[in-house]
Amino acid sequence: MATKRSKAGAVSRAALSGRADPRLVSFNASIDVDRHLWREDIAGSVAHAEMLGATGIIPEADAKKLVKGLTRVAREIERGEMEWNEELEDIHTHVERRLGEIVGPKVAGRLHTARSRNDQVALDERLFLVRAAHEADLAIRALQRALVDQAERYSGAIMPGYTHLQRAQPITLGHHLLAYVEMFERDRGRFADARRRAAVSPLGSGALAATSLPIDRQRVADALGLEGITTNSLDGVSSRDALLEFLAAYSIAQVHLSRLAEEVCLWATEEFGFIDLDDAFCTGSSLMPQKKNPDVAELARGKAGRTIGHLVMLLTVVKGLPLAYNKDLQEDKEPVLDAHRTLLASFDAVAGMMATARFREDRMAAALERGEPCATDAAEWLVSQGVPFREAHEIVGRMAREARDAGRRLAELSEAELVRYHRAFAGAPAIFDPRRSLAARDLPGGPAPRRVAAEVRRWKRLLAK
Repeated sequence: MATKRSKAGAVSRAALSGRADPRLVSFNASIDVDRHLWREDIAGSVAHAEMLGATGIIPEADAKKLVKGLTRVAREIERGEMEWNEELEDIHTHVERRLGEIVGPKVAGRLHTARSRNDQVALDERLFLVRAAHEADLAIRALQRALVDQAERYSGAIMPGYTHLQRAQPITLGHHLLAYVEMFERDRGRFADARRRAAVSPLGSGALAATSLPIDRQRVADALGLEGITTNSLDGVSSRDALLEFLAAYSIAQVHLSRLAEEVCLWATEEFGFIDLDDAFCTGSSLMPQKKNPDVAELARGKAGRTIGHLVMLLTVVKGLPLAYNKDLQEDKEPVLDAHRTLLASFDAVAGMMATARFREDRMAAALERGEPCATDAAEWLVSQGVPFREAHEIVGRMAREARDAGRRLAELSEAELVRYHRAFAGAPAIFDPRRSLAARDLPGGPAPRRVAAEVRRWKRLLAK
């Protein structure tokens, strides 16, 4: 099966004379992009045809022919039999033209009753977003599971936590990985929220002023599994809030992924040496045979910029548009489609990388032997003995400074030396022991191994649903 070529192009020119200039045909065409919405386009058309027949706007027999013909078009596209032709401009024209060849032009001509390209494409996009939200959720959840599994495996692996990329306080690797699980859970929530607002049908808005025909808009929405209908025809065809919300959700999710990827890149260096990535998720150098590059992490980090660019692009397109529809909005589909593909590919690759990674507990623990990760514990010990925090902070800061100048660490100071700074250090426990520090931070949200193990169990239950 092949779609017939138009002699003068299929650009909508009903009120114009003469043929379309080939440059207009090429510039106006969107089929390379919107053909990816063929499932949504046909689903919307089927629901519309059934509604037209049920309301008596068109003969019921013709409605059945339309549905049968549309089902055949869908099978042909799925089998790769549709010949995509830019002269037919968009997915809507391709489907309608092929439908006419199957059921005849008279019957096919009834399909567009009470419908405009404007509300049709708005519906296609919203249907796509509903599907995209589900696929994004699955991709994010797969990475969460990989991180939770590693957090369980390394729940007691001690390491330095960082601020300003300086060693700060002891934590465990499990606690660190679960921080990203929390971030990604908020991303899932953003997609769920955005889906709820997207899942309404604009069909029936017409070009901008609805229709005089007695259509049943809610019936179409129900048939498509949508949760309601838009309530203003101008807004229904011109709003792209739903796409912008999804692009914002994609961007934030990619930023979170980029932060994880950045840490993997750091941890994989010889300088850190915290992580050993599986060779299956790394590449070598074309020149230096010893290299093992964390390309998955680097690509995930880079693709955040790509997605953020899509959000900025569509915001820029929409910001200057008067109501209602303007052709500028043809630019709305490509950034969302690409952002969706990018998220699925990025999260899938990073999930594989993290699931197969091995962590070097010896290197992480050794990193705590340098610096002063338990200085805060010393200050908090003084607080527990009645010393005001600001005073305690100043005392321990002076201790750390003088020890550093002497080439020593706080943990090397004897009790007698500590007491010279403040008598409350007399009889103090091993306040510079990182494991004691962790165990003491046993409160909700804290890094104590007991808390981390409980969080792992909670996440495993949540992600199993």
